[in-house]
Amino acid sequence: MEDESERRIAANEARFREVNEAISRGQWPGDADAVGFRCECALLGCNRLVELTADEYEQVRARARYFVLAPGHQRDEIEKVVETQPGYVVVEKTDAAGDVAEATDPRD
Repeated sequence: MEDESERRIAANEARFREVNEAISRGQWPGDADAVGFRCECALLGCNRLVELTADEYEQVRARARYFVLAPGHQRDEIEKVVETQPGYVVVEKTDAAGDVAEATDPRD
């Protein structure tokens, strides 16, 4: 996959991450209830929600290259699965997609 295509895909996924950041900010610290977060995948038209607690989401967001996706929504050419949980997977962006993920991280 070309670098420009990887960058475009990663930029789209970063927008979903921004939505999830807003969802996360609305939770009380330490809230143990599951919350519906947007799948941060690159699939056009995806509107899937993945359920995880605010604390679990914080663990994902501790790394700029990590994203939360619905199972099966990962794209092997730009990311690798680093964790599998019931109802969601955590992926790490690689190569150019990883560079975009770091550059667009709203927490940096």
